[in-house]
Amino acid sequence: MAALRIAIVAGETSGDALGAALIEALRALVLDIEFTGVAGPKMRAAGCHALLEAEQLSVVGLVEVLPHLPRLLRLRARLARDIASLRPDAFIGVDYQQFNLGLALRLKRRGIPTVQYVSPQVWAWRQGRVRTMMRAYDLVLCLLPFEPDFYSAHALRAQFVGHPLADQIPLVPDRAGARASLGLGAHETVLALLPGSRADEVRRLSEPFIRAALLLAQHRAGLKIIAPMAGPLVRAQFERALQQRAPRPDVQVLDGQARTALSAADVALVASGTATLEALLCRCPMVVAYRVGALSGLLLRGLVRLPYFSLPNLLAREPLVPEFSQRAVEPEGLARALEHLLDDAAQRAYLQRRFELIHESLRQNGAALAASAVLQLLRARSGAGVQREWLG
Repeated sequence: MAALRIAIVAGETSGDALGAALIEALRALVLDIEFTGVAGPKMRAAGCHALLEAEQLSVVGLVEVLPHLPRLLRLRARLARDIASLRPDAFIGVDYQQFNLGLALRLKRRGIPTVQYVSPQVWAWRQGRVRTMMRAYDLVLCLLPFEPDFYSAHALRAQFVGHPLADQIPLVPDRAGARASLGLGAHETVLALLPGSRADEVRRLSEPFIRAALLLAQHRAGLKIIAPMAGPLVRAQFERALQQRAPRPDVQVLDGQARTALSAADVALVASGTATLEALLCRCPMVVAYRVGALSGLLLRGLVRLPYFSLPNLLAREPLVPEFSQRAVEPEGLARALEHLLDDAAQRAYLQRRFELIHESLRQNGAALAASAVLQLLRARSGAGVQREWLG
């Protein structure tokens, strides 16, 4: 019997974590299964054969992608050929929506079932993309509970599977253990800095984050500042920015350990993205920042149709956490927002209660639900006269 073959493509750190959890969940359901595609370190560790490494695809911003576009288009065309030649039983795009959309279109034309794991924010901006998605995908796996309703109105099959991070992170964070593991005292005031997982993000946010931390430290004697880095490249970039600042705050730079840092911190300054969800799940009150190039920002301002951009506020449907974007991402405003959170114990307690309720709503055993949904799609596509042993 031939193994079940899955082609899977992730292009960023967050997608790599989601892809690895999905691979492990599928392995728990199917004994003989193979994974090939674009993988980061976690997916490779889970047993995915990498045709390309996810780090080769990581670019942020609408305009910023333009210099990389010819290379990315060549890589996508090559991947489409390579994946099609493998004749996989399914293709799964993990996050990285724009790249995966074009790839899925090509593969679906060849009769390969296609899945997008993590819905693009098509409900928020450029809603016309859903028409292309209808041609490209057989199934969209949604991490957020309000997303399937949008797709049902467009006759595209979609399923809320919860967020794997909500399953992985305990409902009650071990704050004392996190602090002990980082050498932090139980009563120290701790600020976590998370300027992003991609080079463009870190380049744009490191300086205002560092300066905001310096301003806060000048007002709060003994403030401990920790900065978990997603990888060696962004760590080097952040440390260069740190060295260029004089005077500069005393920052404990960490390799990884974002969840430990967020569980330990009293407040965090976080780049918009999956890290804000991690902060929520770790019950860490936060200030969120988003900055892209000026032209990308102008384009987004005309396209985005939501009042908020951070995941905590989108999930709560109200402004739970302060948001700063583009020119508003300046040290003084960030420092004031952080200081307000530190001064207001009642607000921090309220945020932590709301974060717990959202955590519970997202805790659906997400990777296992996603794996089951993929196999259900393959059962439906196999036809009544075709029985594959790996489908049960």
